[in-house]
Amino acid sequence: MSASSHDLTAAPLGATVVEDGVIFKVWAPHADKVAVRGDWDDWSDEGHPLESTDNGVWQGFVAGAGDGCEYRFLIMSGEKRLSRIDPRAREVTHSAGNGVVRSGQFDWEGDDFSPPSFNEWVIYELHAPTFSGGDPSDAAALEKIQERFRHLLKLGVNAIQIMPVAEFAGDRSWGYNPAHIFAVESSYGGPEALKRLVKAAHKEGIAVILDVVYNHFGPSDLDLWQFDGWSENDHGGIYFYNDWRAETPWGNTRPDYGREEVRRFIHDNVMMWLEEFHIDGLRYDMTLYMRTVRGEDQGEDILPEGWSLAQWINSEVRKRFPKRILIAEDLRNNGGLTNLIENGGAGFHSQWDAGFVHPIREALIKRDDAWRDMQAVAQALTNKYNHDVFERVIYTESHDEVANGKARVPEEVNPDDPGGYHAQKRACLGAALVFTAPGIPMLFQGQEFLQGGWFRDNVPVDWDQRDDFSGIIRLFRDLIALRRNLEGHSKGLSGQGIHIHHLNDEDNLLAFHRWSDHGPGDDVVVICNFSDKIRSDVRIGFPEAGLWRLRLNSDAKIYSADFNGTEASEVQADNGEADGLPAAANIKIGPYTTLVHSR
Repeated sequence: MSASSHDLTAAPLGATVVEDGVIFKVWAPHADKVAVRGDWDDWSDEGHPLESTDNGVWQGFVAGAGDGCEYRFLIMSGEKRLSRIDPRAREVTHSAGNGVVRSGQFDWEGDDFSPPSFNEWVIYELHAPTFSGGDPSDAAALEKIQERFRHLLKLGVNAIQIMPVAEFAGDRSWGYNPAHIFAVESSYGGPEALKRLVKAAHKEGIAVILDVVYNHFGPSDLDLWQFDGWSENDHGGIYFYNDWRAETPWGNTRPDYGREEVRRFIHDNVMMWLEEFHIDGLRYDMTLYMRTVRGEDQGEDILPEGWSLAQWINSEVRKRFPKRILIAEDLRNNGGLTNLIENGGAGFHSQWDAGFVHPIREALIKRDDAWRDMQAVAQALTNKYNHDVFERVIYTESHDEVANGKARVPEEVNPDDPGGYHAQKRACLGAALVFTAPGIPMLFQGQEFLQGGWFRDNVPVDWDQRDDFSGIIRLFRDLIALRRNLEGHSKGLSGQGIHIHHLNDEDNLLAFHRWSDHGPGDDVVVICNFSDKIRSDVRIGFPEAGLWRLRLNSDAKIYSADFNGTEASEVQADNGEADGLPAAANIKIGPYTTLVHSR
């Protein structure tokens, strides 16, 4: 079949499998000639020549090529003869290897999964190779995530967030050094493995969020670098800024957000994850360096084209995939990230909340109770960006918070005894705040059984700790059940309302009211003790008189033999005013403990 039998102009960039062959298209505006070489011609020296179009795209049909063929583009530019991997290859043999033609066909078996409403998400962040607990270099990393579904489902998690899976240099990494953003990491099992994982997760009712990196590419094994031979100032060429705007903390490899072809490159990558892989949400890595050059956030440092790129992509995602979630990691408490696009915002649904994690971790880790700041805790609990409290993802551990000089909360509390009493108690106090405060709660792999140390990409999660801390897992499970209102008496924890009505900085006591619509099964009162002392006969306000049942006491012995087992019970709130509320009751609360009451 001849090239004229196919509509080359309608085919997308990359390799498109058609009848009797493959259409190849690549953007290389400064090339003098372009050809494609591969398995079908035994990698001939000259390859199959492609034709130039007016917009810098080269295209052609190759009969005999097909699904599974390896290939590369041969680019002639002046004196340069360059061999390049297809920037849009859906699979590569490895980061410095060859592109692999893939048809994209996959049997989704009618997958029509619909993720929960954003106020119902409970996210579990994981790193594919280390999460399974086996050899971190295992090529079945994505497949083996499925082996832990039973644990996640019993825990109550309904969404997993996977650290980046785009092909990176080497076989072991956190994933934040993408060499080929359209290809799934070959050492993880490639694109088929990711699709199988998503399909299996959906069958279990688990949404899948993927971490993506658009603030820089590479910097190593980066065929995009000076892709067609052209560059200025010895910078990266057509895919990158070629002046000071290229500078990032990870090298001079910031994409040129002002160039239409590069904007489309990133846009199409987003749509690929959502369309071809059925991904339920994306977490954009460090958007600060998409909207600024050096993170100074003022003057010439600002990149307006990075902001407009996010607006364009997010606007389209919201229209085409209204139930998919878009999360920004920016960590500058910038409400504009999650403001509506029509109001000038970037249009993300939620963002990782530095206003929660940093003050809460500080309050948990301080050695001396006298140093804990309840005002800072209160501010963290009520931090809000715009009109929706679920515009933030809240957590005490993430891949960043437990590495780069920092460790897991138990390790930070007591490096000499991360499994001991104080480490257990304060880690659980932090978890209780994550699941009772407004926001989308997130855990990091192993947090539910007090994984210690710090995160490394060559150290697997120690799943044997499940047996050592089975009670702590039960506590996390009970907290998640409350957060998701699985038993019908804690709807307020997934609502918009919060009011901190009791704050005693001297005694390190704090209480807050959570609600959605008010009433029985909705109103929730959470009481937290940030001290190592039992507090008795403390007068706490309640929003209404009557019986308030105890739904959780984090000091109970069922959670750990090391806990105090301080007795707590349901309370009968009387009509005596306290804390500015119309009813009150005397409560008793154990050290470093959270009590949850509801009607």
